[in-house]
Amino acid sequence: MTRLIRTDWPDFGTPDLPPPLSLGECQARLEALRQAAKGRGFEVIVVYGDREHAANLAWLTGFDPRFEEAVLVVTPGDALLLAGNECLAYTAISPLVGAGVVRVGHCASLSLPSQPRGGRRLADWLGEMLATDDTVGVIGWKWFDADEVDDPATAVDVPAFLADPLRRLARRVENATDLLMHPAHGLRCRVDAAEIARLEFANHMAAAALRRMVFGFRPGMTDFQAVEAARIGGLPLGCHAVLAVGDAPGLASPSGRHLTLGLPASFNICHWGANICRSGWMVRSADELPVAARDYVEAFAAPYVQAMSDWCALMRPGVVGGAVWRDMMRALPFDRFGVTLNPGHLIGLDEWVSSPIREGSTDVLASGMAMQMDVIPGHAVYGSTRMEDGYVIADSDLRATLARDYPNVARRCDARARFMREVIGMDVPETLLPLADTCGIVAPFLFDPAQVLIC
Repeated sequence: MTRLIRTDWPDFGTPDLPPPLSLGECQARLEALRQAAKGRGFEVIVVYGDREHAANLAWLTGFDPRFEEAVLVVTPGDALLLAGNECLAYTAISPLVGAGVVRVGHCASLSLPSQPRGGRRLADWLGEMLATDDTVGVIGWKWFDADEVDDPATAVDVPAFLADPLRRLARRVENATDLLMHPAHGLRCRVDAAEIARLEFANHMAAAALRRMVFGFRPGMTDFQAVEAARIGGLPLGCHAVLAVGDAPGLASPSGRHLTLGLPASFNICHWGANICRSGWMVRSADELPVAARDYVEAFAAPYVQAMSDWCALMRPGVVGGAVWRDMMRALPFDRFGVTLNPGHLIGLDEWVSSPIREGSTDVLASGMAMQMDVIPGHAVYGSTRMEDGYVIADSDLRATLARDYPNVARRCDARARFMREVIGMDVPETLLPLADTCGIVAPFLFDPAQVLIC
């Protein structure tokens, strides 16, 4: 039976700065991409990136385009990174560029409107790297299924100004985004110990900010003041900060609304690699809820916490993603909880990479998957509740490597798992590494967040 207790939110310490992305890691990733491309019959891979879709480029090179587009062209023996006016100098952040493994070219067409143009055209740069009989794999940020488009293989998800010259220059151009992002075989969909350390740091920064915000909530303050209390630390954001109060749509950012007694709210802090999100009511107790929602804890939030315990128990290598979907739909019936999206997904520098958890999915959960517990219920009367944090599925070998190379990270993950088991009462297997101190915390009454639900 789930019930409320009064307890401190845990604090397991501040992580050290994680290791920067190394030249060796980037070289290994680039070579893995070349091998994956060869296995699919691609002579050339073209990776597109822009401010909103930077994760694939950043994962490969350590460089992310911040104001404009960028293009990476990879062949078996060469690699060329094209950048516009403002990102050109920033390419130096890439270890591959610094070591001369990746060449850099200035393509002014990738710059913002009305900025200086001139120099080599994009088609000229591409022509230097392509042959007319090449098959080119294009990596954007999504791929398509047969029920969406007539020919999924050739449905490329990049701007026409890049797709058109590629199609003129090469024999065939195909969508190859799955090589990096597909949950079953995507190169970005498994993390190692160094990546776990980076993810934990991002989760800590986001969770600490969200905790400051929650404990700063006061009746009558504006949503601007509430987010100001978070003191977001400066890491790049994976999505806009959300604080949706009352009837504001769920993804709304602060707009000057007041935190008024008796209103529902949803909010998050999202950095690259972390999205910490919660929902509840701006009240101190059930007596301050709207009359129709007075049983919010018993009828809605408590069953959700129990379902998230069940979710944790399933996060083991070898579990089929479709089985997780089925069990979550059974635990959270649609007519009450209204869950429409995947109950859990992979997270990286982008907030949503892809998900093995889909209806009918045969994709298998695997060691190294960085999972976001992102199960979003919604109800016309009860509003929502949320326990959204980051985790990594890790077998004994990955856990041993983490303990050897990053013992403090392993210690904090173990402490969080013990808190979830021993205080919250959740079923957390040893294969699941919680990355944030907020893991396991659901505080339904946001003006008194020390009241926490336990199983």
